[in-house]
Amino acid sequence: MPTMADVARSAGVSVATVSHVLNGTRPVLPHTRQAVLDAVEELGYTPNGLARSLVTSRTRSIGLAVSAISNPYFTEILQGVESSALEHGYSLLIADPHDDPAHERKVVQLLHERRVDGVIVAPSAHPRELVAYLTRHAVPAVFLDRLVRTGADAGEREAPGFDQVCAENAEPTAGLVTHLASLGHRRIGLVAGLPGLSTTSERISGFRHGLAAAGLPHDERLVVHGDSSADGAERATASLLSLAVPPTALVTANNAMTIGALRALRERGLSVPGDMALCCFDDFDWADLFSPRLTAVAQPGRELGARAVRVLLDRLAEPDRPARTVRLPCTFVHRTSCGCPARPEKGTDT
Repeated sequence: MPTMADVARSAGVSVATVSHVLNGTRPVLPHTRQAVLDAVEELGYTPNGLARSLVTSRTRSIGLAVSAISNPYFTEILQGVESSALEHGYSLLIADPHDDPAHERKVVQLLHERRVDGVIVAPSAHPRELVAYLTRHAVPAVFLDRLVRTGADAGEREAPGFDQVCAENAEPTAGLVTHLASLGHRRIGLVAGLPGLSTTSERISGFRHGLAAAGLPHDERLVVHGDSSADGAERATASLLSLAVPPTALVTANNAMTIGALRALRERGLSVPGDMALCCFDDFDWADLFSPRLTAVAQPGRELGARAVRVLLDRLAEPDRPARTVRLPCTFVHRTSCGCPARPEKGTDT
């Protein structure tokens, strides 16, 4: 098996120069760097990752903690994280926090103990322990999909900010409401997510803004929490259908809750959109296979994952840079569950 000394002899440089090229620890002239890389390729040299991590204090690995990995939306995010990490020469360690604050802190600690260079986390609704751990141990971290209010936003002057990457939530939700209102609906219900999540609060805010923009009153009875799950949404939708004056249209705030809402409607023999118009936040591969095809807001899952990796690598390169929040636009996918006639599918950014 070739050694670093063999690479140095083949390239006509010192072992130290080879080390600097492979570990990025010091600038090297372009032609010298290329000579080293050519020698590595010719000899089939494989760097010793463990030894390199001892020298550089880096393992070139990233920890990813996201709940509900089986959810198609988070699967897309995972694919984006993985492809971007590999593109930049990083491996990926994955853990599922199960949206439980105590377990969340535990799995992030385990990732940290595995000496990952940084972590990407989709935080729970109550991430205080997580934030405390990351802050205490100065772990480079990016919050993904769900924002955590820190610093002045949370009224905690001593809490530092964190880099965060998420999709737009309020405006796309408002767009679903105004679309339904334009079709004549005056009682529109919202099946919202788990209380405490930023995605939940932002989509509720967007729902209210959409009602106001359409000149419709806000009725608290028409906003129910499906707790971001199919079972929770089935129960929440049933409660809406039990109202003396139920809604004529629904907005569901994630793809799992869309499934639960459809179950509740089916149990009562109600059709979509004949008896109930439906728009959903989150698109998924089989949304256009339903009958009717689901009108939805599509989030850029892969790009969110890839952007989170790039933001984390920027943090590793410049640890003292100001924290930033990156928001990516969503796309309105117009199908037929809203009650519109079939038309060629077109997506528009929102």
